[in-house]
Amino acid sequence: MRRPSKTFLLFSGAFCAVVLTATGAHAIGDEGNRQPSTGASGNAAGNTLTASATTTRIKVTRISGGGSGNSPKALAPVDPNWQPPACWYEPVATPEELKGAVDRLKKGGDLVAVTPSLSWGEELMVTQYEKGEARTSDSSGYKNYNLGKDGQFWRGVINEERQDDAESYACDRTLFWQDANTLPANDHAPTPDVLAAYAYDKIKVPGTEVELKPAGESKVNLPTWVWLDRATFKEVKVRADLEAAGVWAETTAKPVALHLDPGTGDAETYPASGDCEINADGSIGTPYSKGDAERTPPCGITYLRASGGGPYRLKASITWEISWEGSGGSHGDLPDGTFEAAQDVTVREIQAVNR
Repeated sequence: MRRPSKTFLLFSGAFCAVVLTATGAHAIGDEGNRQPSTGASGNAAGNTLTASATTTRIKVTRISGGGSGNSPKALAPVDPNWQPPACWYEPVATPEELKGAVDRLKKGGDLVAVTPSLSWGEELMVTQYEKGEARTSDSSGYKNYNLGKDGQFWRGVINEERQDDAESYACDRTLFWQDANTLPANDHAPTPDVLAAYAYDKIKVPGTEVELKPAGESKVNLPTWVWLDRATFKEVKVRADLEAAGVWAETTAKPVALHLDPGTGDAETYPASGDCEINADGSIGTPYSKGDAERTPPCGITYLRASGGGPYRLKASITWEISWEGSGGSHGDLPDGTFEAAQDVTVREIQAVNR
């Protein structure tokens, strides 16, 4: 289900609302700390309470690992049914900011986005948020914008990675009030586990190829040693902060195993399962040393047939164990992630001459 790309008018008596259009926008309180968005958005002029459907105040920071020098790649969850959250609620405006937005609306300013997909005009905004008369069943009326109260008005935000999913409409509750230092009592509150799952989707891991010996080409019936340097494959930690709500989470991806697929059935892997576990020092496998040619590697492959007309496509997939900790002492686990890299391996017959 895709969001509308054109503007539609929805009439209810003397009041009108407009579905957000696909133009650029920023929201009240946007001082450059929001994540970029490419989703459907409202029409903004200045610092008004209009915003793109996917504009979020969640700040994402890479704490460690996954440096850009290693061509970082996104993880694929082992569980094919796992997905990051489709939407959640966030604080969007103080009473003063909401009043300012409506005051500008009275002077011909932009409509106010009351849900990710819906904006209201002057009469609806004044009725519900200035006069205090509820216009929807999912939100109360707020006399004089709740000026003098400690808290903020909240609105739904859509994950830009899932904005075409039907589930993203689950956070369409009309702009509502939340007391300071509290979270909404619903399934789409930005709890630490939600932020942890959001951070998971932002994790990038090194895309470096595995080390091979012999390098360049292998020989039939001679072991090929495979290993990963501990300096490259370190833990990757990403932090997601929603400071306006006082909630944070840090999600950590830890490399735990390497799986080898030789690219042909005419090969033996070491171990036989093809699963090379991580060593105590954080490395995987053992680097080849002079004199190891006849030894069985702890992590490696023996090819039994030459690659012939073209190289074999060796696939090496690394499993990353995912855990998180967050505000309030919360913590937990998320599905393991994997990243698969492929590289060509040429295998040749060893030529022998009898005299």
